[in-house]
Amino acid sequence: MKKPKYETVKELIFYSYANLAMAHAAVERKHSKYGTFHYIIRAKLFKGLKDGTMNIRTIFDDEKIKLKTGQICNYCGAKENLALDHILPKKLVGIDAAENLIFACKKCNSSKGKKDLIEWMLFQNKFFPLMIIRRYLKLVHSYCVQNSILDHKIEDIKDLNLPFRIDLIPTTFPKPDSLTLNIVENQ
Repeated sequence: MKKPKYETVKELIFYSYANLAMAHAAVERKHSKYGTFHYIIRAKLFKGLKDGTMNIRTIFDDEKIKLKTGQICNYCGAKENLALDHILPKKLVGIDAAENLIFACKKCNSSKGKKDLIEWMLFQNKFFPLMIIRRYLKLVHSYCVQNSILDHKIEDIKDLNLPFRIDLIPTTFPKPDSLTLNIVENQ
């Protein structure tokens, strides 16, 4: 049996982020499936994140994208009845700061409620735009840094009261032709 690529929280987040980068590269280049080039991106980024020669980028780029996207629901693209949604639910100890807020229509906001973003995404049976997943992973990483749990084994934190579901952090992504980078592409 093949050994998992991750045992600690840090390795899980890094592996998910590396897979996200692989998916992003494929979607950006309009590829319909993953190939050697994409797997090399994932492998190099995962190795670089683990050995400290690479870092998860800051949330600054995501904030620029959020401003460019404007006032639309980041989940469905609706332009009416908008509210602010906490990506990491405030009710579950998510931070009440700009980087944790995006626009969501009242229908999506209500449907998501205090669910973890990935839990809600799976409940919706669709994969959200990669920029939302990227922002989510950065927030999860930041939370783990601030709470000194990055180096913990995954099984050791499963019972903690976290604002995200560690067991749902995506480690695989759908085929690139079924993904989008940002919600504005769907319009």
